[in-house]
Amino acid sequence: MASKGLQDLKQQVEGAAQEAVTAAGTAAQQVVDQATEVGQKALDQVVKTTQETVDKTANQASETFSGFGKKLGIMK
Repeated sequence: MASKGLQDLKQQVEGAAQEAVTAAGTAAQQVVDQATEVGQKALDQVVKTTQETVDKTANQASETFSGFGKKLGIMK
């Protein structure tokens, strides 16, 4: 009878340990997912800012060259 009690206790301990491992794995995955999402948002913002800067620079260059062309009389 004592052997049966020990076997049951062993199974309970093993079950609890497995649940703890599963919970820890789930929590770790959630942390990874959140970090990935934050990283993607940061990358998206960098890309957006870079594109805006490129667009502004291209517009300024176009306006500058247009101004030079007008001063030189080759553009209206």
